[in-house]
Amino acid sequence: MEYAIETVSLVKRYGARRALDGLTLAVPRYAVLGLVGPNGAGKTTWMMSVAGLLHLHSGTVNLLGGGPFDPAVHSGRVTLLPQDSELPLESRPVDLLTHYGLLQGLTRREAERSAASMLQEVHLGDRLTATVRSLSHGMRKRVMIAQCFIGFPELVLLDEPLSGLDPRETAHMRAFLTRRRGCQTLVISSHNLHDIEIMCDRVAFIEKGLTVRNATLDEIIGTSNMLLYRVTTEPDDLTPLCAAVPHATFAFDAANGLLCCRYDPQRDTPEQINARVLPPLLAQCGVIDVSRGDSLEAAYLRTAGDIQKI
Repeated sequence: MEYAIETVSLVKRYGARRALDGLTLAVPRYAVLGLVGPNGAGKTTWMMSVAGLLHLHSGTVNLLGGGPFDPAVHSGRVTLLPQDSELPLESRPVDLLTHYGLLQGLTRREAERSAASMLQEVHLGDRLTATVRSLSHGMRKRVMIAQCFIGFPELVLLDEPLSGLDPRETAHMRAFLTRRRGCQTLVISSHNLHDIEIMCDRVAFIEKGLTVRNATLDEIIGTSNMLLYRVTTEPDDLTPLCAAVPHATFAFDAANGLLCCRYDPQRDTPEQINARVLPPLLAQCGVIDVSRGDSLEAAYLRTAGDIQKI
């Protein structure tokens, strides 16, 4: 597998505190990776380290196969949106993005065309020449997102890109970012796990400066090998269910009223599992709904809970 980012055993200290405590994380090329973790876990510090903005105490960074960030190697190929970034208040969006395009190595004509096109994509085509001061917080955030894609960089790092957007623009920007999958490598840090679940094809859980899990979204939430049945009462006997699907395993989560069926997707489809499981299950209790896989939130909270127990 070819990687856009390879970081190994990164350590970053602030006094006695370790923001990164040996963090190892690799991001495949053209993936959209979601970074998930609590405040202070090291997500932003890792992004800043990848972008070459922090001095690491130890560890190695290999960015797009060219070693740690080097302007001579990576100029125009990497962009970063920090969480608390600001824009010059008296500037105009089209002028700002044209300037960034020039910094990315575009000709003036290419930069102007790209700036106007990107602002159209983020629904700011009618605000090209408005001052930043006149824009709402959400509009400014959309200008910043557009800036990250000027010149079509290979790698884009986004720290809480959707915070402050209204529901309609959040949905639009999720679609905008999802369309980059398979064309550019994106790393998106967010506390909104619903957004991560929609946009990303890979997820990394970061805790206390370490990577505790890094896998495809499907592997984490079990879309292809797990069915969840929300039931009215606990089934009295799982034996008929096990007999109906001998190669599957069943477990009941009493706290959430969920019966979990893990199966081999090479043997059975979800439709086949349902056809066999639902008759004996309905004979014992009511079924409220059936879903393929878990939610990312539930998977993360389980992982976080396991870490707390250690």
